[in-house]
Amino acid sequence: MDWGPWLRRWSEEWVSVAEERELEPEVARERWLGFPPATEEAVVAVEARLERRLPPSYRDFLLITDGWRHAGQFVWRLRDTSDVDWLSVLEPFWEESWEGEEMLHHGVLISRDADAGILFLDPGDVDENGEWAAYSLFSWRAEPPTRFPSFTALMEDLYAEFHQMRKPAGETRDLWDAEVERARLLALAGEVDEAESILRKADEFGRVRATVLLVQLLLLQDRHYEAGTLVGRLLYPSFAPDEFYTDPLFTEELLPWLLFQGTLPGRNSILRTALYGEQLELRRALAIAEKAGPPTFGNPEFDALVRQALAGDPDAVWPSVQAVLAQWRPRTADHIAPIALLTDPVLASTLTAERGRALLSQPRSLTD
Repeated sequence: MDWGPWLRRWSEEWVSVAEERELEPEVARERWLGFPPATEEAVVAVEARLERRLPPSYRDFLLITDGWRHAGQFVWRLRDTSDVDWLSVLEPFWEESWEGEEMLHHGVLISRDADAGILFLDPGDVDENGEWAAYSLFSWRAEPPTRFPSFTALMEDLYAEFHQMRKPAGETRDLWDAEVERARLLALAGEVDEAESILRKADEFGRVRATVLLVQLLLLQDRHYEAGTLVGRLLYPSFAPDEFYTDPLFTEELLPWLLFQGTLPGRNSILRTALYGEQLELRRALAIAEKAGPPTFGNPEFDALVRQALAGDPDAVWPSVQAVLAQWRPRTADHIAPIALLTDPVLASTLTAERGRALLSQPRSLTD
């Protein structure tokens, strides 16, 4: 990590979206979330206190800025060289409250002010480069500490969290938007794994288009729980893309799937949960869908061939669908997979990850 330029970009982006009450005069003036660099002597003093040399990424960070403000959305201040110390010395109640989490016993606390949470490093978990594992732990998440392979990886995750929550304009946003478009083309070319990897990272950075695309890949790989979690997020106005509820990708693909899911025993109704509250646009889309006829599987040519396959041998349905996939056309630019197939009881009940991947690995049309 080249800390200087990266932290400068983070600072500029944060200042651009900060509310006036959040801006300390020094931050507003300098457009910098950091502080003056730590001296080598100050870093050595920390190492003497801990009786071990700090991991390279954290050591380099301190020599760029001795502390940091607004690390993600829930950590408001990182410690500086004056008060980095053992977790058991500074805040021993975390070890007492999370009994059984061994890394807390020898953790080094690096966060100072946070929303019922901590960031810490584990000198008992060191890789071949001398990097210590890093952890975040927040009591309100009711989850074990989240592990990262290094301090750099932890900071990158906090930066992504900032982007997901605040969505600042700038170089990082534009880079991920370009990556999402690349992933869309990869997905249509049948490059499932590479597309999914890019979309997952872009989703972490709050690029909602990535979420819409990723849902489709997950659904056809029979990963309904994970996909449903993302769809549930998309169904809330603060997360949904503009005009999402009138987009054919939603009205003719995702909404019929949601309605079908609501009829299955033992499945939580994502749609019913999302309808708590006003949700006027979603209710309007639902009312239109309920008045419309049965959903189609896609464009007329593909729809007719799928229905023909369903009328034949049940054991041959998925191979038959794969054979006619060349006739499928996306309904919109962001439609990359025929998820309407999963509104049919036979196809939905016999979908396997292998069958879905075979379908997704087949190149598909780039035009609607």
